[in-house]
Amino acid sequence: MPDKSKRQRGGVLRALSFSSQVGLTMTACVFIGVFAGQYLDKITGLPPLFLLTFSLLGMASALWSVYTMMKRK
Repeated sequence: MPDKSKRQRGGVLRALSFSSQVGLTMTACVFIGVFAGQYLDKITGLPPLFLLTFSLLGMASALWSVYTMMKRK
């Protein structure tokens, strides 16, 4: 019986690790897009243009990354 509980614990840890990987990937993609947009807005002097564009690109890349991670799983 101890063997079964080890397998269950391993499954829970695997699921927890996968969900944290998904969360970190999404957060990193969006933050990189936001910071790149803010930086380009500062350089060019066009306040909302690059921030909105790169924020949307960050969200799209986050969704794409999560989709490919789910597909591999």
